[in-house]
Amino acid sequence: MSKVCQLTGKRPISGNNVSHSNRKTKRRFLPNLQKKRFFVPETGEWVTLRITTAAIRNINKLGVHAYMQKQAKKGFVTGAKL
Repeated sequence: MSKVCQLTGKRPISGNNVSHSNRKTKRRFLPNLQKKRFFVPETGEWVTLRITTAAIRNINKLGVHAYMQKQAKKGFVTGAKL
């Protein structure tokens, strides 16, 4: 399963581990993905999404339907009927 948020599009980025002696080795920074079910009252269905915790906070602010519509306008596929 890919490590990409379905609503924000966040993906792993690369960087360096830097030791005390300043040696650098490659590493990956992974997004904090969670699998979460949401009930969309406007459509009356449950939607399971693999999203970041940042997206969960935005959904708590705006509501799941409004946030999914906003992201669908940006071109993200949510897998739900809006």
